[in-house]
Amino acid sequence: MSTRGEKVRKTMMKELSDIIRRSVKDPRISGIVSITDIELASDFSHAKVYVSVYGTETEKEQTMEALEENSPRIRSEIGKRIRLRHTPELVFKFDDSLERGSKITELINKISRGEL
Repeated sequence: MSTRGEKVRKTMMKELSDIIRRSVKDPRISGIVSITDIELASDFSHAKVYVSVYGTETEKEQTMEALEENSPRIRSEIGKRIRLRHTPELVFKFDDSLERGSKITELINKISRGEL
């Protein structure tokens, strides 16, 4: 990815986190929500936003539904905050990599303590 693309990606991650935390007032968004990564199309027309949600399965599902439904409003807010010719279409994808990493760390700790 170009340096400009990387700059836009990092800025989008920061701004999306802020928008979700402060601007989206949807009661279905619960638990801890983190933007883990963004894949931007080379022409910035589309962005896959990878989201990690720490909470119950129901909270995760509801949070992802709420993000998809609020996508046009979130996109509009991104357009106001970041100057681009075209604001990318946002597609939210669930990312469980942080959760899996936490489980692996927990297993390693148990092994090192001789619990397994």
